Amino acid sequence: MKDLILEEYRTFEGIKRIDENGAEYWFARELSEVLQYKKWENFKKVLERAMLACKNSGNTVFEHFPDVRKTLEMPNSATKQIVDYKLTRYACYLIVQNADPRKEIIALGQTYFAVQTRRAEIADLENLSELDENNKRIVVRNSIKQWNQLLAEAAYNAGVITNEEFAIFQNSGYMGLYGGLTVEDIHIRKGLKENERILDYMGSTELIANLFRISQTEEKLKKDEVSSPQEANMTHYDVAEKIRKAMVDMGTTLPENMPTPNASVQTIEREEIRKLRESKKPLMLDE
Repeated sequence: MKDLILEEYRTFEGIKRIDENGAEYWFARELSEVLQYKKWENFKKVLERAMLACKNSGNTVFEHFPDVRKTLEMPNSATKQIVDYKLTRYACYLIVQNADPRKEIIALGQTYFAVQTRRAEIADLENLSELDENNKRIVVRNSIKQWNQLLAEAAYNAGVITNEEFAIFQNSGYMGLYGGLTVEDIHIRKGLKENERILDYMGSTELIANLFRISQTEEKLKKDEVSSPQEANMTHYDVAEKIRKAMVDMGTTLPENMPTPNASVQTIEREEIRKLRESKKPLMLDE
């Protein structure tokens, strides 16, 4: 496994380029191939989500995703103009965080590009107060996706192996935070359809409470060296229950009583991407 990781690191290093000012960058089309995206159209969707994340972090999209024109040689001496992007390390990091997490190469890319860009990710949450509610939801939901991956790894190392065990583990956390309500109970309470996810229909405040639950459980599982599914479930429940108790003590609205937004985070994200595409300087993502 170590040799595989080293080989993939060399792959990312192999497509890295240095400009005339000594700054490193990666071409989007080369990165898409390394990340095993066979169709540019599919990779464009990842690019759009990464650009939106860049905007929400308070950074200028065009500083991290400048577009460039390239000429391709075609049959019969013809040529074709295509659009590519010169990506900064931060841009690459946002891309792998928004890419398909089922691919092993994506996980390796997340580690590779996170080395120098973790501070920028933290800045997303530091700038949260400056965003409107829709963009707050997008930023926190994306952070939860990343932390859920870390939580799943910590739970696995604690002995939560099967899908059934992981479902019980997740349910324990929700029960602790939502006063005994199960995942199914919350789903019904929010009036969601069977294929709709609870986290996608939370306001920013409810999402932040769950982000705290997830991140603190991940840390405690590792710190306490939890080594059984039963202990992992109890840890998740206890951490979540303590967060709920703190909310009770402060007199804030409890999670189960927070309003459910009408639109999912995905719907909001698509709308924000549409606005980004229609901004004064086009992104040329359709080419």
